[in-house]
Amino acid sequence: MSHKTRLGMMMFLQYAIWGAWAPVLSSYLINDVGMSGGQVGWIYALLPLATMISPFIGGQLADRYFASEKVIGFLAFTGGILLIAVSRTTDYGLMFGLMLAYCLLYAPTLALTNSIAMINLKDSEEEFGGIRVWGTLGWIAAGWTLTGWRWLADSATVPSVAGDMLLLAGVASLIMGVQSFTLPHTPPQKEGVKPWAFLESVKMLKAKQFAIFVGITFVVATELEFYYILTAPFLESEQIGVSSTWVPWVMTVAQFAEIFVMAFLLSRFLKKYGMRKTLAFGVIAWPIRYIIFAIGSPAWLVIASLALHGFCYVFFFVAAFIYVDKVAPPDIRASAQSLIAIVALGLGRFLGSLFAGKIRDLFTTAEGTNWTHVFLVPCALTVVCAIAFLLFFREESAPAQAKAA
Repeated sequence: MSHKTRLGMMMFLQYAIWGAWAPVLSSYLINDVGMSGGQVGWIYALLPLATMISPFIGGQLADRYFASEKVIGFLAFTGGILLIAVSRTTDYGLMFGLMLAYCLLYAPTLALTNSIAMINLKDSEEEFGGIRVWGTLGWIAAGWTLTGWRWLADSATVPSVAGDMLLLAGVASLIMGVQSFTLPHTPPQKEGVKPWAFLESVKMLKAKQFAIFVGITFVVATELEFYYILTAPFLESEQIGVSSTWVPWVMTVAQFAEIFVMAFLLSRFLKKYGMRKTLAFGVIAWPIRYIIFAIGSPAWLVIASLALHGFCYVFFFVAAFIYVDKVAPPDIRASAQSLIAIVALGLGRFLGSLFAGKIRDLFTTAEGTNWTHVFLVPCALTVVCAIAFLLFFREESAPAQAKAA
């Protein structure tokens, strides 16, 4: 089996785990468990919180002490056990604790899987999209599996399982834990490097353009949570009318768009327009999507607009990881990926999760949620981000650390 195939399987499982629970857990917690928007916001904030704490540790371990594939394997297998435990509880306090422990294990793998893929590719800018697309396929497979199980449960063919999205994620995580030990051997760099890789990656922020890039990425990331947390309950509302059985399937429209953009457009845009314009296309797609959500009709247009997620996510976040790999010094690339993961998937999404939950509660009354008011908030903020990006960001190709020096 080729190393690209093994890396693709790794990405498939990595995002199947996340894709099993992230799109629909909010609906389960609000509609079945009875949690408030604020409580749901805190549950979703745990992964971003963990991303601020553990990726530096994961990057440090992989850059300096242990082979990356072994670090990923241990984290994934242990995390799978915790996810299965989470699926068996509805108590907010217990779920909070178990999810926090799980997220501390999962968060480092987001950066480490990017890092191990890029290290083992000859040309990351050319080849990474083809590897990362398998993560999107994993996300789709998880959504379809969940929809299929729920459809069979509706017809009494199989038993209905409370917390099914968490159970599915746990099983996928156990499989990934085993599969990780088949990945290309990626040992740490021990010779000729400074001992604290994460401190070296922080120094990259001294470079002006890299700092601007990181700042805009942070704000955009806060608005990502309006999509992840609130899209499922929005689709299930009377305004749109999608049943809970079919929501996981409907939301994979976004992932099909991701596949198309990642497989056919990303490398072409990077070559033809460069990193700056590619990122600009991505950030401009965000307010367009939220405008359609705010209008909220017709329902078919709202569902079709989920396809914009392909441009929002791939042209901004996937391209961002490629940009970091391009400007980071070779011996701290894993920790540099951890740095951007902390900003984009950590602090930004942590505050965004709490913010989105509070905004949902703010515009919710006994009559229901005013989704127009809810989605006008991220619409306005992403417009500001798009303008700031176009005005202030300029692409650089030399290592940011070297430019800072």
